[in-house]
Amino acid sequence: MGRFAVISMTDTAAQRVREIVAAREGGAGIRVGVKKGGCAGMEYTIDLVTVPDPKDDHVEHQGANVWVAPEAALFLLGTQMDFEVTKLRTGFTFNNPNQSSACGCGESVELKPADLKALAEARTGAP
Repeated sequence: MGRFAVISMTDTAAQRVREIVAAREGGAGIRVGVKKGGCAGMEYTIDLVTVPDPKDDHVEHQGANVWVAPEAALFLLGTQMDFEVTKLRTGFTFNNPNQSSACGCGESVELKPADLKALAEARTGAP
């Protein structure tokens, strides 16, 4: 598989990323980040990428490209990105080991940063 990625994505998430990119001219993938907001403190952000930022961490799975904003990497380390369709919502979900709590609506989360050493090892592929 190569070096460890900051986040991983399920086959379902990869398929959805490919669909998003195919529907938008010039799309290269999506960028995942976090921002302050919501009742629990932080929210995930997803934006279309046309020109990748070389400072972002890049993850590829089944032809789907996802970039992670550098300021979000500590909060997303070890996260699995999925895509779900339910009666209540359709969208990307994040199974995040750094999440300490979430609000009832699931739109915002409380995140604690991962260990800087673990992030450095993930980026260099160190054991």
